[in-house]
Amino acid sequence: MKIPQHIAIIMDGNGRWAKKQNRPRSFGHYQGTENVRNIAIKANELGVKVLTLYAFSTENWKRPAEEIDFLMSIPAIFIERFLAELMEKGIRIKTIGDLEPIPEKTKKVLLRAIETTKDNSNMTLVFALNYGSRKEIVNGINKYVEDVNNNCAPYPLTEELFEKYLETSEFPEIDLLIRTSLDYRLSNFLLWQLSYSELYFTDIYWPQFTGDELVKAIEEFSNRQRRFGGLNE
Repeated sequence: MKIPQHIAIIMDGNGRWAKKQNRPRSFGHYQGTENVRNIAIKANELGVKVLTLYAFSTENWKRPAEEIDFLMSIPAIFIERFLAELMEKGIRIKTIGDLEPIPEKTKKVLLRAIETTKDNSNMTLVFALNYGSRKEIVNGINKYVEDVNNNCAPYPLTEELFEKYLETSEFPEIDLLIRTSLDYRLSNFLLWQLSYSELYFTDIYWPQFTGDELVKAIEEFSNRQRRFGGLNE
């Protein structure tokens, strides 16, 4: 089985799963957080180098205030519960997205976890928080223009140069995108980076997406022929 170096996941369906259990949406989000630990550990065991999870989008601020408050608390809950285990497994934590509007308590916990795990050398677990791909691209263009004006970057812009202005510049290209809960869209997630990634959609809600389901997705990835616009011999 060929293991993707970089997997990205849109963790969808927490609220719908909770509704089927006759429970509040917050219960679904909590269970979804528990599952982040399960999938991160499994991905690390399989030899995945980077796992990027869409935790909170720039559009999620449109949700009810009570739900936003709970979602904002989830990263701190996750880290406080599982940081020791992540350290034991050699997993490094990173974030992409604008942390400025994130509540101070959550931000402090995140930054402390990033610092604590910075020397871990197995898998990197990336949380996309207050992240939107269009905003990332526009920010990258603005930074490039500023560098050109300051004689710090060459002109014209190339694809290879522009990728250095993206928040994912330190990570390998994304091999596989997984979206749970059977919505067929990217939802403003890593639009540039997913140009040649393999896409995998499942009707399973995120809280039910097990390690075995991750293996199933990777097995399908292994069986696909990736041509990157060319022809197979």
